[in-house]
Amino acid sequence: MKYYFKQSIFFILYISCLAFIIPQTTYAKEESPGIGYSYKIIKPKNQVGSAGYFDLRMTPEQKQTVEVELYNMTDKELSVDMSINSAKTNSNGVIEYGPTKIENDPSLKYDIKDIVKVPEKVSLAPKETKRVAVEIAMPKEKYDGYISGGIYLQKSETEEEKKAAAATKGVVNKYVFIIGMLLSESDTTLQPNLSFNKISAGLTNYRNAFLVNFSNTKATYVEGMTVDTQILKKGSDEVLYETKKENYRMAPNSSMTFPVQLNGESFVAGDYVGHILVTAGDKKWEWQEEFNITKENADKYNEEDVSLIQDRGINWKIIAAITGGILASLLGIYLLVNRLSNKKNKKKRKKKQKEKAK
Repeated sequence: MKYYFKQSIFFILYISCLAFIIPQTTYAKEESPGIGYSYKIIKPKNQVGSAGYFDLRMTPEQKQTVEVELYNMTDKELSVDMSINSAKTNSNGVIEYGPTKIENDPSLKYDIKDIVKVPEKVSLAPKETKRVAVEIAMPKEKYDGYISGGIYLQKSETEEEKKAAAATKGVVNKYVFIIGMLLSESDTTLQPNLSFNKISAGLTNYRNAFLVNFSNTKATYVEGMTVDTQILKKGSDEVLYETKKENYRMAPNSSMTFPVQLNGESFVAGDYVGHILVTAGDKKWEWQEEFNITKENADKYNEEDVSLIQDRGINWKIIAAITGGILASLLGIYLLVNRLSNKKNKKKRKKKQKEKAK
């Protein structure tokens, strides 16, 4: 069932990431299980400021190689898997720099995955220190704002570790490092612009929710967002559902799906109106949009909502059938025992009658 958690849960450590202020060099402790290596970034001359991530001032068509230094702290050979990912915004208003199923927003002109290249795997001998090349090739056109993303680092699983994980059939902790990367070409400050996309029925955490999707269409971050959404039946002033969240962030050129939970209630097909208000500092975006939920979608998501499944967990038809079966079995056992007892008593009476006759 979809309700069950996947066996592997990533404990993402946002080290040297844009969302946190962390020193440049971060070393994993040798005794920490599952890590076994450390890293540091080698800052080039075009690094902007003293941030613990790559914040590089670039020029059109510039090609540059920067480096990440890896150190194997163990006495065994190990490998580190690497990838580059663009910054995206999840439904909790948190920016993700690692692998994610969130799709690129149509406004994203330059995906950092097309500009920055890293090796897929780096092997390290015991106690070895190795500098890994990160290749950057900027687009031809000049632009303002940021190309944003992160370098993802994770220790490769050995065959023994894969077998052990399969044998446990439970939660497996995987430790990850993510190095933020910002590429810019000017000091021009862009103002964010939010654009409404749609409202639809759906699920979040396997529970019914109205999903409000909107985009930040500019190559800049949106900080300190407050999102307040109300859902009303069309033609009515009564607010059916409302959700308000504060201190959200959005990545450049990314979309966000904001959930309005139904709190264990079923979807009802019909026409609705969504009122969405987003504020960030002195900026405000407000939309009022009509949308429809079909009976097909309402039934579909109601069937998949785990809270409704739990509420429907007592299926009285099944309970009645099981209870009837148990009662029938008990009745059958009773009748059988009673019949055997009667036969036994009948034999005893016959035996007594024969003894008296003698």
